[in-house]
Amino acid sequence: MKFRVSAVQHHLHTISSFQEFADQVEHYVKTAQEFDSDFVLFPELFTTQLLSIRNPGEGALSINDLPSFTDSYMELFKGLAKSTGMHLIGGTHIIEDGGRLYNSAFLFYPDGRIGEQRKLHITPTEVKEWNMGAGDALQVFDTDKGRIAILVCYDMEFPEIVRMAKARGADVIFCPSCTDDRHGFHRVRYSCHARTIENQIYVVVTGTIGSLPTVDFMRGNFGQAAVLTPNDVPFPPRGILAEGEINDDMIITADLDLALLEEVREKGSVTTWRDRRTDLYTDWK
Repeated sequence: MKFRVSAVQHHLHTISSFQEFADQVEHYVKTAQEFDSDFVLFPELFTTQLLSIRNPGEGALSINDLPSFTDSYMELFKGLAKSTGMHLIGGTHIIEDGGRLYNSAFLFYPDGRIGEQRKLHITPTEVKEWNMGAGDALQVFDTDKGRIAILVCYDMEFPEIVRMAKARGADVIFCPSCTDDRHGFHRVRYSCHARTIENQIYVVVTGTIGSLPTVDFMRGNFGQAAVLTPNDVPFPPRGILAEGEINDDMIITADLDLALLEEVREKGSVTTWRDRRTDLYTDWK
């Protein structure tokens, strides 16, 4: 099975209406469509751009206002997935459920279905400043291109959850991310590389770039998209199939071949997935 993926380095900047946001999203989606992509990945927290919309005489919007855009966000991505025939991973968006806020990733299928994966591991900033709740279940998603999982930024720093996703059949992990400096960026990026080696899977990762001067905790962004592979022949020596220019407004595209994953799992230089010691540690309980 072969398919094509694109990842968006979404540029955050102040906007004045939801339509501006929608036009920017549509631009990226149509760019990916011109490359005949099957999946398009947007970054974590990219919908915080909507908080820069300000009416005259009113104060800045806060994270608690973001769920009010959920219906419009859903309609936008659902419509674009249907009209383009692509699977759209709409980054993450803040939703409200039971009086709590959740940082949720959404998979929009071309046939109108919507899958959801809530962020499982919440950063100290998300807890202290935004009082964010944590998701309580790992989801895997069946598509006509194979089984995938979506793990959000900090989630990739926990090898157990990625091992669980692979044990449940996911060959590709999509990682929407948002980091504000080099330290955070490299924590996530190096973790993604490690997960490809441990599980002999693909990881597609991207992050926000630009700045939202009126949105708390979104004033700084440091991001780069990448399509990562195991470090073995027949993949690139550095395990990088494609990557963007750091902090540039752009989209990257690459082809994934799932048969190559099976090849290295069976007869690679190392066979990390096959050689795991499940007699000493389990994939999940």
